[in-house]
Amino acid sequence: MSSSPLKICLIGAGSSGLTAAKALKEASLAFDCFEKGSALGGNWRYDNDNGLSSAYRSLHINTNRHIMSYSDFPMPESYPMFPHHSHIIRYFEDYARHFGVDELITYNTEVTSVRPGADGTWRVATRHRSGATAEQEYRAVIVANGHHWSPRYPEPPFPGHFGGEVLHSHYYRTPDQLQGRNLVIVGIGNSAVDIACEAARLHTGRVTVSTRSGAYILPNWLWGRPFDSLASPLVSRLPLGVQRLVLRAALWLAHGNQENYGVPRPRRPLLQEHPTLSQDLLNLAGRGLIQFKPNIRELQGHQILFEDGTTEPADLLLYATGYKVSFPFFDQEFLNVEEQNNLELYRRVVHPDHPGLYFLAFVQPLGAIMPLAEVQARWIARLLTGHCRLPSREAMLRSIEADKQALRRRYSQSPRHTMQVDFYPYKELIEREMRQHVVK
Repeated sequence: MSSSPLKICLIGAGSSGLTAAKALKEASLAFDCFEKGSALGGNWRYDNDNGLSSAYRSLHINTNRHIMSYSDFPMPESYPMFPHHSHIIRYFEDYARHFGVDELITYNTEVTSVRPGADGTWRVATRHRSGATAEQEYRAVIVANGHHWSPRYPEPPFPGHFGGEVLHSHYYRTPDQLQGRNLVIVGIGNSAVDIACEAARLHTGRVTVSTRSGAYILPNWLWGRPFDSLASPLVSRLPLGVQRLVLRAALWLAHGNQENYGVPRPRRPLLQEHPTLSQDLLNLAGRGLIQFKPNIRELQGHQILFEDGTTEPADLLLYATGYKVSFPFFDQEFLNVEEQNNLELYRRVVHPDHPGLYFLAFVQPLGAIMPLAEVQARWIARLLTGHCRLPSREAMLRSIEADKQALRRRYSQSPRHTMQVDFYPYKELIEREMRQHVVK
């Protein structure tokens, strides 16, 4: 156990910050957890007063409750298989109370600056909602401020001028924002598809999804079972080509060829991009309530020209184009990754050049983030207690470069895929770190 008198600073009390607080508490590590809002839950708290939540009123999780749960605190059996955000917040609140971390969070307090201090320490400045400021020294900082709160827009912007309303999916909340509008959505990820389906059910305007490359549409259910339950440690160990065959067969049984519904299929193979989950999209598209267009060529007032030469009327242009990784408390010269989401970390957690600086849940899994954040947090706690060690800086850099090359071989080079991991292989990788680098 470390004898250092200094505490650890934990930034954020969302789903990742909560499991980190639990891991630190169980390791008897003193820490301060700062949360900008007045309550825990982060992105899953609808209308969170920290101003950062992207949750909309109808939001449900798109991974089943068994996969999303923390390992030692399953979601109640009374929950639906794909719970609403209100269920998820209640789950987080119950988790925090059960493990006694709800009382360890400092609410209404924003971290405004994190910078290296003397002798390997970190200087952390905070500002309370009342206006009161403070600065303290810590021996380590764990960043858990999330990566779905700083909207990303197309770069460069589309040429021309749009005469209607422009909105990012981050600011979408309720269907009345769509009522009576001809809607064009840019993007085909989960939020884009959810909003498109919600707009289509209103039957009050045209709904068009513009996508450069398309996406494979995965259902939530197959034969009465959650579709994502097909994934398992065993399946994840199969060669990628075999995994593709299994998934392709399952999709064919679930809905056949998605192009028959009018939904474009990507040219890239399965598992070479992040898929989109929706039980409703193909049905609504097949009924003509949602149509698909290629990328936008030009904005023409209340009309949009697409790359296939067709046009659509539009009153609302909604960008569902993802998010930037953003750390407003770091000086840009110290760490700035917003342009390409290029956060180069050992095992997606440890910065090789800044000892004592850890990043939690900055991954994009084919699966749920919460269990991965949980195992990351346990690893960080063991590193901080001295029960585990890191390899040399040179070894970490070699590992980071190998990860980058593997990503380039599998995925398109875009900000969307810089943090991509496969759920079970990554979880096993972190667990192996804890076993192989134990300090005896």
